[in-house]
Amino acid sequence: MRELVYYVAVSLDGRIADPGGEFDFYPAGDDEQAAAYSAWMNERYPETVPTALRAAHGLADAPNLHFDTVLMGLGTYRAVLDAGITSPYAHLRQYVVSSTLGAGPDPEVTVVDDSPLDLVRKLKAEEGKDIWLCGGGRLAGSLLPEIDRLVIKSYPVVAGAGIPAFDGAFDPTLFTVTERRSFANDVTATWFTRR
Repeated sequence: MRELVYYVAVSLDGRIADPGGEFDFYPAGDDEQAAAYSAWMNERYPETVPTALRAAHGLADAPNLHFDTVLMGLGTYRAVLDAGITSPYAHLRQYVVSSTLGAGPDPEVTVVDDSPLDLVRKLKAEEGKDIWLCGGGRLAGSLLPEIDRLVIKSYPVVAGAGIPAFDGAFDPTLFTVTERRSFANDVTATWFTRR
């Protein structure tokens, strides 16, 4: 069965974006450190690089290794819409969960206005690669019962405020660390599996 994987960057205090939805406060290190980190992560997760940036990263023809579907909330999608991009991951099946967006602005993006849990359970029952939950915090909070694995890229910065990685009801959920890697730019990537 396909799994739901929350692959996301977080600050030390668990924020995935600032109060306005931006994530440009994450420190990347110097140019060499940033390039090495980006190359390592992109080689392992090429499908998480937005379509418009794939060629610049040498990933134009890279196959999808882990995911064939991406799921995001309106806040995550709104950030790319505001930049004039209607289909950020054209190399994946794209779903946006929103009760307010209405009809999607792009036929390659499916807007779902009902239960995200029902959507994920339906997607998990299909054949294919795993499902990437790329944000946001409210969606992750509502989908916590269905999240099978986490890939958390932890950046060495405290945001102080902003969008939490999980914004939902109190629901302690245990995960086991399966792998951890540190990079020269002080980013730590940790892989977790649900217990």
